[in-house]
Amino acid sequence: MIILTIIVFIIVLSILVLVHEFGHFIVAKKFGIRVEEFGFGLPPRIFGKKYGETVYSLNLLPIGGFVKLYGEEGEVAGKDRDRSFMAKSKIARTLVIIAGVTMNCILAILIISFIFTQGVLVPTSRVHVEGVSQDSPAKKAGLQAGDVIWEMANDKEIKAIRKSDDLISFTNKNLGSKLRLTLFRCVQGKVQRENISCKTGFGQEELTISLIPRIKSPKGEGAMGVTISNLEEKRYSIIEAPIKGTLEVIQLSSLMFTAIIQLFWRLLIMAQFPQDVAGPLGVAQITGQALKFGPMAILQLLGFLSLNLAVVNILPIPALDGGRLLFIGIEAIFGKKVRPKVEIAAHQIGMIILLALILLITLNDVKKLFSSSSLGSILKNFTP
Repeated sequence: MIILTIIVFIIVLSILVLVHEFGHFIVAKKFGIRVEEFGFGLPPRIFGKKYGETVYSLNLLPIGGFVKLYGEEGEVAGKDRDRSFMAKSKIARTLVIIAGVTMNCILAILIISFIFTQGVLVPTSRVHVEGVSQDSPAKKAGLQAGDVIWEMANDKEIKAIRKSDDLISFTNKNLGSKLRLTLFRCVQGKVQRENISCKTGFGQEELTISLIPRIKSPKGEGAMGVTISNLEEKRYSIIEAPIKGTLEVIQLSSLMFTAIIQLFWRLLIMAQFPQDVAGPLGVAQITGQALKFGPMAILQLLGFLSLNLAVVNILPIPALDGGRLLFIGIEAIFGKKVRPKVEIAAHQIGMIILLALILLITLNDVKKLFSSSSLGSILKNFTP
């Protein structure tokens, strides 16, 4: 399992980096910028092979990647000057920089849209019976998994059941008293109605049953002896899914930006190291957890990480794409480029800070290595 986790983690990381850097690469080529190197991982270099004018390299530190553009560190002279990054217009340089983030967002939208076509759980105004305990009042009354409880009543009151709390509160108020339940059940050959969604060939049958909720329940069971939920699986069409996927990416991006702001607040202002942040080792551990849930969980994790990479990279921090955009913004405001030595120094300092932060997070991951964590808690907002 450990070997499989490592292999899948490497594949996931490779896809994320290659998609991001391919965005820089293809747009730079489109504007005629010479790409000197396309690197996976950060130096020192392990292996490199030159095809055409570009060196494709594999580097030692598997925590990112890069595309080295001719002249990106300052003005150059000579006959190839027009093919340098800094010789291009501000718009061209901006498009090259944001291309990586854009590709990661597109990948996230494609993955999330595909997941939506396969079915996702969405909240509804219906309470479903997920399971019925043996020898419970619900079992004896004939409740079945899949039933939708629509109403509950005692001798004085009728209660509409539209969410789980409705059922729980009404049941707890009537422990030991007889209750009438109106429910809908999918039965073959019946007419389809709006109260409950049934598969093809099945329709709804309305039933009324009676039961007495227990005053004392066995451990792990409720008064009725049922497991309930107001979530239903919904499959979106090929036309609907991209729209829902795009909206989901926007919502998740907002949540991620908020989380990052809170991270820096806790680090810089409150001097607290957050325990819920994962570095490369933590992501590898999460990958192992996702493997237990199957391919769809891996795909979901890939989409989540792709969007996370986009959000982090667009931050206005030197050494990140957002930091490079910051210097183009300064150039646009003041009408001249920042001195190359100043920009290079800023990016170097930014890289040192980022590597130090990654090291701290990795050390924290090591401390948590043998503690359990839930994939569901990490991806809990990944629903429409």
